[in-house]
Amino acid sequence: MADGPAENGVYLRALKATPTGREPFMKRRQFLKAAGVGLAATAVAKPAIAQSMPELKWRLTSSFPKSLDTIYGAAEVFTKAVAEATDNKFQIQSFAAGEIVPGLQAADAVTNGTVEMCHTASYYYFGKEPTFAFGTAVPFGLNSRQQNAWQFHHGGMELMNEFYKKFNIHAIPAGNTGCQMGGWYRKEIKTPDDLKGLKMRIGGFAGRVMSKLGVVPQQIAGGDIYPSLEKGTLDAAEWVGPYDDEKLGFQKVAQYYYYPGWWEGGAMLHNFINIEKWNSLPKSYQSLVRTASEMANTWMQAKYDAGNPAALKRLVAGGAQLRPFSQQVLDACYNAAIEVYKETSAASQDFKKVHDNIMAFRNDEYLWWQVAEYTYDTYLIRARSRT
Repeated sequence: MADGPAENGVYLRALKATPTGREPFMKRRQFLKAAGVGLAATAVAKPAIAQSMPELKWRLTSSFPKSLDTIYGAAEVFTKAVAEATDNKFQIQSFAAGEIVPGLQAADAVTNGTVEMCHTASYYYFGKEPTFAFGTAVPFGLNSRQQNAWQFHHGGMELMNEFYKKFNIHAIPAGNTGCQMGGWYRKEIKTPDDLKGLKMRIGGFAGRVMSKLGVVPQQIAGGDIYPSLEKGTLDAAEWVGPYDDEKLGFQKVAQYYYYPGWWEGGAMLHNFINIEKWNSLPKSYQSLVRTASEMANTWMQAKYDAGNPAALKRLVAGGAQLRPFSQQVLDACYNAAIEVYKETSAASQDFKKVHDNIMAFRNDEYLWWQVAEYTYDTYLIRARSRT
């Protein structure tokens, strides 16, 4: 096929500049290709989409202190990704707990429009309505991978956003801690009776389950846990896991470190966004917020998985007494959880709707886990000492 006039003009001018006035056929094609790329690059040096991006400045309040570089850091990862992808046209400034509002009031600040969004744990707000608990974790619920599967591929996100809409919130998953530890205790917990009268910092819906066993639950922000343990106003406290717990220094004021955190098999964090602000975003920005949130979701879990092993070794070397909850304690807690689920489902249709969905999904997931995931993991746990 003959070259067009524009291509001929470019080529003829190039020929005149050569000593022979001739070029091999392959060089001619290479030149045209390079010239075409150069012309195209010049034409799209400033894409129309970039020129049409509005300049926005939002504020994000976190429920966590800056000292916790993973659970707080996920918000910074998110905001940086949004800024970089828009050439700083969409800037979201992150604030630590207490800089705008206290950590446990982050969702309220989104609901009433004080800030455009927050990074928080949904179960902090179960006191408003117990359905909030499912956004993060519920006792004997899903592990972290199952949480992602439920949220992204089994209608969990749609179910939860249908509920969050009542509070002027649109939510996107933006972090996960993985399975947490069972907390720090001043005394050993050998039987369910050892839990009676225990004043324990425990987040979210799990406090209702613990109450059935005689625990006096306290929901306080992360930064207030250490002084409460130190003063003796708390007998026990759970936070996340070794990497964060070491930073907060709990091993200095409580000796016994229990596992697993059956109330948080895969604790998910969310970006809560004011619905009016969310709906006002261009579709391209909405897509970007979803993508950056998913990036934070992956980043947080990976960072905890990378940091927890070494932190656990340091804690044990420093004197922490690592203990598993006994089968007797776990069974008592499981039975108490079932009792609380029945009571709460009877009182809240929203709760029952999500509970029935997520528990049916959990049971199918663990059928699969039993076949491959659990078998693989347990074999390697036994075999790794031979490597």
